[in-house]
Amino acid sequence: MWLLIAFIAVPLIEIALFIQVGGFIGLFPTLGIVLVTAILGSWLVRSQGAREISRLQGAFSDLRDPTEPLANGAMILFAGALLLTPGFFTDAVGFALLFPPFRAAAFKWAKSKVKVQQFSMGAGPMNAGPTQPSGPDDRVIDGEFEDLSDPKRPTHKASEWTKH
Repeated sequence: MWLLIAFIAVPLIEIALFIQVGGFIGLFPTLGIVLVTAILGSWLVRSQGAREISRLQGAFSDLRDPTEPLANGAMILFAGALLLTPGFFTDAVGFALLFPPFRAAAFKWAKSKVKVQQFSMGAGPMNAGPTQPSGPDDRVIDGEFEDLSDPKRPTHKASEWTKH
């Protein structure tokens, strides 16, 4: 239900703001502001996104919880989509999401609403060492084989680049 309200309210808010701002400063300055915010927003998204990718890689290499860098990356991605969408309301929300203290507060709020049942990192079934018991699917079957298929015949003359 909230999503339906957002899909109806946001365009109405944007239209109202375009009419008000366009009537106050004129058409071309309004379009200029929309263009400048898109360019500035894409530059900020790129720089902050690169920083969050670096933080995420650091969390993985140090075996730390990657939740916060992942959430920040998702918020930055959403901010980029909002900033590329023409409008003043979406730009305001997009720039707010690019503000690190706002993202921290949004992450803290979301973290209080989500309950994690289990989180683990490290060796799992794919990385099991020899000390772990093997199950019925971990059997090794030793055998011999003979290739009965026809040998491949070239369909064209070899080039000078592929001759050895």
